[in-house]
Amino acid sequence: MKPPRIGQGYDVHAFGPGDHVVIGGVRIAHSHGVVAHSDGDVVIHALCDAVLGALALGDIGKHFPPGDERWRNAESRHFLRHVRQLAADAGYLVSNADVTVICERPRIGPHAEAMRVNLASDLSIGIEDVSIKATTSEGLGFTGRNEGIAALAVVLLWPHR
Repeated sequence: MKPPRIGQGYDVHAFGPGDHVVIGGVRIAHSHGVVAHSDGDVVIHALCDAVLGALALGDIGKHFPPGDERWRNAESRHFLRHVRQLAADAGYLVSNADVTVICERPRIGPHAEAMRVNLASDLSIGIEDVSIKATTSEGLGFTGRNEGIAALAVVLLWPHR
């Protein structure tokens, strides 16, 4: 039997013009949008990189190039469902996912459960297998200055055949 595999991912987007952000598949009203080719969902982008990394299949940019017009303003949940299927095709299921969002604003806590529901659905796992945490940068760095948002993700892939 194949061994389990672990992957980690990171994503960051600068804030720009707009009135909302999409985080974990949840549209959240905010004073800014993000500068991105797709919807700029840092949580899902970090998760995609974690799954792809565990599979040794490169990064999200390899699979969904930012210069490809098909992905302009695309909903990132599509990306997550795609990488989950790549894992299944390779003989793996996502066992669990742990995500940390790093920003001063918007507040993540009020939206964390909705994010967990979305991610669990897209990864075909139980909500109890998805963790969303948030932290600030205590006013330090680009996230601390409210210039952008970042996310870290870790996943465990478990062999299913």
